Order: sequence, then structure tokens, then C-alpha cells
Amino acid sequence: MSLADTHLLGEFLGHWLDKLRRKWQVERVFQTALWLLQPEVVFILEDAFDEGKWSTPEAWADDVEQFQKMFRHPSHVQLKVVAGNHDTGFHYEMNTYEIEQIEKVLISERLFSMALKEDSCGICSEAEAELIEVSYRLNCSRERYPLYWRSDANCSGEDVAPPEEKNIPLKENYDVLSWEASQKLLCWFQLHLDVSGHMHSTCEVHHGGRIPELSFPSFSWRNRNNPSFIMGNAYI
Repeated sequence: MSLADTHLLGEFLGHWLDKLRRKWQVERVFQTALWLLQPEVVFILEDAFDEGKWSTPEAWADDVEQFQKMFRHPSHVQLKVVAGNHDTGFHYEMNTYEIEQIEKVLISERLFSMALKEDSCGICSEAEAELIEVSYRLNCSRERYPLYWRSDANCSGEDVAPPEEKNIPLKENYDVLSWEASQKLLCWFQLHLDVSGHMHSTCEVHHGGRIPELSFPSFSWRNRNNPSFIMGNAYI
């Protein structure tokens, strides 16, 4: 089961009643889905938190406690969390402390796409080296950012962006990965499928006319009125 952009509010943003309602909604739907669908693995694709990059140590500890309560799961179910810009900040805001903080408490997946700015920063070089190594073993990519596309104008699928947003050009390294970084990933990984979050709406696109990418809508009622998730079967 894959979901994205839960954006759990912390101590700085939002009214306390709004936070209470949104957290209750997310927890009830997640726990019901676990009970009904019984997934073996759950992926949360980025932005589990809304205020991770601003949180004090005390606020962060409280947010993590709330997260672990809401997304509690049986021991046989694996939970994989991919951190995003609201968890640690964008590329230019990330630091080693924030990365270690979220990986330590959430056993987060590595911050691959957050570090693909191609400016030779320490985090970027480390991420590229790990990606090259992983590319020899995988053919399915789970990304924090979507790969590059121009706009949502040609997006298909349910829960797409509203008409007034579909023709707005997407910003490289902000809405989607840069064209250059996307080409690197497509070269390193012989992808059968790419899945991503961040955009808060669904978009199904095909890179090079053959490699499908599915961007998931937000799992938070604060971002959209019809949050959803994806269930899939993996056959080996």
C-alpha cells in the first residue's frame, strides 16, 4: 500500500481543532485500510510531517509520537517512509542533523531525489554514489519528487489537478526533478515503473513514450477533499 503527503501539522501552523480533526481522519482511514486490505508493506512517499524542518527537539519528539500512534501497524507489516521537503527542507535547506534525525526515528529511506540538484554538494555526491550502486539491483523506482514533465496538461487518471492548474508550467527542482536529473535516473535504472508524491494530485505520464510514472494524491484532507492511496501486487 502506497500513500503520500500526509502533512501532519505540528505546533506552529494550523488551528488546534483543525489539527485534531485532520489527524483523526488520517488515523481512522489508515487503520481501516490496514484491517480491510492487509498489506504486507506500506510506503509513505514523503512529507509525513508538515513542519519537520522547523521543529524544535521537543516539538519533533511530540510529532514523532503522534505519527507512531497514527500509523501503528502489526509487526509483520513493513512501514517505509521516504522523507520530503517538509520533513527536512529542500535541497539547499537540508543538513546532516535533519537527515539523521528523521532516519533515526522513522527508519526512513534514503533522501535520493531531494539531493539530485547536481551541484556537487556532499549530500548530493553521497546520494549519487548510492543510486549508482542500487541501480544494479533494482528496476522499480520510488521517488520523492516526480521525474521531469512540463505541466499537468496531459495528465490522465483519477484525482488529477483542477483545470485552472493543469497548464501551469512546473518548476524544475521544485515541483519536479530537473530534466538532467531525470535523464540520469532513467539511464541508471531500467525502470518498469516510477511512483512519486509531492504534487498532491494524481498524474499518470509515460517517459520516452514507454516508462509509466504514477504520482499519488495527498493522503490529507487538508490538501484535498478526496485523499486516496494505491494498492498494488508485486509478482516476482
